[in-house]
Amino acid sequence: MKVFGIETSCDDTGVAIVNDQHTILSQALYTQREEHAQFQGVVPEIAARAHLNRLPDLCDKVLADAGLTLNDIDAFAATAGPGLIGGVMVGLVTGKTFAAMTGKPFIGINHLEAHILTPRLTFPELTFPFLVLLVSGGHTQIILAKAYRDYTLLGATRDDAAGEAFDKTAKLMGLGYPGGPALEVLARDVPDGAKAAADLGLPIPMLNAPHCDFSFSGLKTAMRNRMVKHGAATLPPAFAAQLASGLQYCIAQSLADRVRVALQHPECRKLNGIVVVGGVAANQTIRSALEDVATAHGTQLYAPPMSLCTDNGVMIAWAGVEAMRHGLIDTLDLAARPRWPVSELRRAV
Repeated sequence: MKVFGIETSCDDTGVAIVNDQHTILSQALYTQREEHAQFQGVVPEIAARAHLNRLPDLCDKVLADAGLTLNDIDAFAATAGPGLIGGVMVGLVTGKTFAAMTGKPFIGINHLEAHILTPRLTFPELTFPFLVLLVSGGHTQIILAKAYRDYTLLGATRDDAAGEAFDKTAKLMGLGYPGGPALEVLARDVPDGAKAAADLGLPIPMLNAPHCDFSFSGLKTAMRNRMVKHGAATLPPAFAAQLASGLQYCIAQSLADRVRVALQHPECRKLNGIVVVGGVAANQTIRSALEDVATAHGTQLYAPPMSLCTDNGVMIAWAGVEAMRHGLIDTLDLAARPRWPVSELRRAV
């Protein structure tokens, strides 16, 4: 079974073909960094136009690379939300059009669920239930994945997401967009993040709090205050590296601490692993902190390859495979949704 996936929820245009044997037959991705760089953030209208311009060529490319035609595809899947509504509509209409042209099934994919399911593509042995840390530019959540389409939200951010804290701090430091990768590179010059955070007086948000929620606005403000106190219009390289290292350490420790608390939840006593997904999951310091938590609790951390952590067409195609296995397809009048919590997904029969 071959599923064609389209992802257009934010600023990455992703297309892929994946089969039910856990094989990526072809994939293509266009990241709109140049379009948004001057604005130091994603502009929804520009993102939607870029998706519209790039998507046709990407679709042609993945078909050619796989040696397939549209008629060889068994089902078409596209992100239906959550996301920037203009971009979501571009991909959704394209997927519906292909399905209508070929008479094949169409599946509207929840973008967050696609992230959750991605490790099941790369780790076929991963079975439900498992604990999910979903951490990206727009979302920071802890989710208990009990079964397919049976998800319980245990905790979420009360203000900024972890990715926002990275990006907004990077903007203040003049590092451009996206900020996370630039900060991670800069932090390598100061490998002792704990000392950097302590010397700067940076807080680890929500440390030891009894719940599973997150908050990164205070840490972001603390970073801004340290820069203002320094006073220089341009940060010296050594100080910038110290800031990046301290910020990265505090975010990693906060995420690890929240997962540690979640593991004490009564329904999390018997899990088949911990999953970390989303763009921020590509950060190696965060992965290392979570691996320590998993080891301490006698379980395994499952993290997709770095290339599958950020938004991509592969995760949408794989989510389509999972839906087809459960006989779940959608009608062509499915609406795009800017907001769509995974807890609202209908459960598989």
